Amino acid sequence: MSEQVKQYIYNHWADCIKENREDKGTLIGLPYPYTVPAVGYFDEMYYWDTYFTNIGLLLSERHMQAKHNTDNMLYLVDRYGFMPNGNRTFYLSRSQPPFLSLMVRDVYDYFKDGAWLKSAFEILKKEYQFWMDQRSIPNGLNRYGGSVPKKDVDALYEGFTRRVGDIPSIKKEEVAKHCIVCCESGWDMNPRWDFEGFRYAPVDLNSLLFQFEENMAYFSEKLGNEEYDKWKERSDARKHLMFQYMEDAEQLLRDYQFENGKLSKVFSAASFFILFAGLGEERHAKALVDNLGRLETAHGIAACEKSSSETNYQWDYPNGWACLQYIVVKGLAKYGYQDDARRIAEKYIRLVDKIFEETGNIWEKYNVVNGTLEVTDEYGMPAMMGWSAGVYLAFSEFLENVGSEI
Repeated sequence: MSEQVKQYIYNHWADCIKENREDKGTLIGLPYPYTVPAVGYFDEMYYWDTYFTNIGLLLSERHMQAKHNTDNMLYLVDRYGFMPNGNRTFYLSRSQPPFLSLMVRDVYDYFKDGAWLKSAFEILKKEYQFWMDQRSIPNGLNRYGGSVPKKDVDALYEGFTRRVGDIPSIKKEEVAKHCIVCCESGWDMNPRWDFEGFRYAPVDLNSLLFQFEENMAYFSEKLGNEEYDKWKERSDARKHLMFQYMEDAEQLLRDYQFENGKLSKVFSAASFFILFAGLGEERHAKALVDNLGRLETAHGIAACEKSSSETNYQWDYPNGWACLQYIVVKGLAKYGYQDDARRIAEKYIRLVDKIFEETGNIWEKYNVVNGTLEVTDEYGMPAMMGWSAGVYLAFSEFLENVGSEI
């Protein structure tokens, strides 16, 4: 681990903190200072990015800033009934992967503030209801979605094709719906669902909702509010449904196309969310380890396995994203595969150190095949703090303390 990289991170957290308390133009005001993903590039906070950022803040002894980020999200959920993609009015059409209950748990476990947890618990119920009311499918699982006004169809279609290249002849309305789904998933854009993400129940989303239900059971126990059994019944039911609909012949869980009953043909790091969430059984952990070589490269974990597709996706091989390295490493470690977890964490640390030495920055994503910044890029890639910093610090802590948890 490079002490230089660590010091860079510690020294630049303050540059990523913004304060805007009033609504101004498209920017939604927030009651507390908040963290943006990159220095000098954003004025808004993003949903799932901030979970991984918070991990780094907590490890940097910036506990109050992690709480501020969490409180800002609770404010947005209370105001809008869900957590938007970010605090911009144009993000009110969609959410992002639901990590807020995990952020609340991290903050509560540090501060032990029961009154705060009681308030957060009631607000989290609103977010949970959003996913149940607006993102559920008939079999009881959930999908990503988002609103697509008619006036935005052409712009979304053109934006999608500009980012990924030529696509088959598909109705513009369907491409626009798919584009919004990819944005809400955080994997914008990716090959997991062909061009019909709105017809899939993703394994990562449902794993996170399982964890949401488990966290609500944990909070119920701490609060003594007699809701524990209700939330455990929900998480148990979801686990059963995921095993029923998403498990393939290799005992891997994949995204489920709920209209035709088939599974995605693309194996991706999303399958590891079942270990991260703690819902997989040992047979699933073993199957994932047996198939790790399909994603693991010389420098880390690729978002998806290599394919013959000529479409350009940034959430695809050979790109490695910090958040996915963390999900895989934490999941493997949780199920006792410490050697595999440490090997992958070491690869990411070495890669970040190498590129930092070459560029003086840490970055949003890396080419984990050749260990460079030659990434499939749908836009100009910014230098990054955010999740890249959080994951770097988490892996450093994990590797420095033999036998420690991540």
